[in-house]
Amino acid sequence: MGAQGAFHVGGYVLAGGRSSRMGTDKALLELGGKPLIEHAVGKLRRLCAEVHILSSNAGLAQFAPLVPDIHPGCGPIGGMESALLWSTYDWNVFLAVDMPFLPTAFIQHWMREWMAQPDEGARVRMFTADGRPQPGFCVLHKEVAPFLFAAIRQDEFKLMPVFEAAGRELADRRGLPAGRGLWNRPVPAGAGAADVGSILPAQRAAEHLWFANLNTLEDFAEAEANLDALDR
Repeated sequence: MGAQGAFHVGGYVLAGGRSSRMGTDKALLELGGKPLIEHAVGKLRRLCAEVHILSSNAGLAQFAPLVPDIHPGCGPIGGMESALLWSTYDWNVFLAVDMPFLPTAFIQHWMREWMAQPDEGARVRMFTADGRPQPGFCVLHKEVAPFLFAAIRQDEFKLMPVFEAAGRELADRRGLPAGRGLWNRPVPAGAGAADVGSILPAQRAAEHLWFANLNTLEDFAEAEANLDALDR
């Protein structure tokens, strides 16, 4: 279960990848004395009412309950589909297991802002960093589930086209402009600045790592050199 005061949302760690470039299940690789899966689960437990791991790897069950893919082998889209069908919450937070540097304070800041606003129609919420969409951290409404299912049936496994289609159609159903269904914003300039006061100085200095995926041994080497930028 999540910590007292957490948002009334489900939390899911995307940990079902093959880790082909790493050569081993990177969810269990240690960074700063803890496996990546523990970093991710701990982060979401500070924010979410319940936390699950999207994986069928029994070795991860000690960290949080598992939710296996209904349609295995489809990548993150398969995990998200299973999560939205499983979840009892309207809104659900997804975090890739290999993104350990995204600060809890940053997520908390935006979750608080999103949850405080009236429902303006967005059913997908995410960021773009360095000009690239970053679906490794996103917040999805359960209404997105049918679009994930439809894409899987058509062997379309890229997330952004599905998110864009879901945003357009769900906005149209409510008589809203097409752009209102998908909230995708550039990471704000100075995102580690004083307006998100709990972010550590070392985390501000490592903003370039916030949305970085640890895919290779070289990535891990850089991560090891920035351990002070991890959540404490």
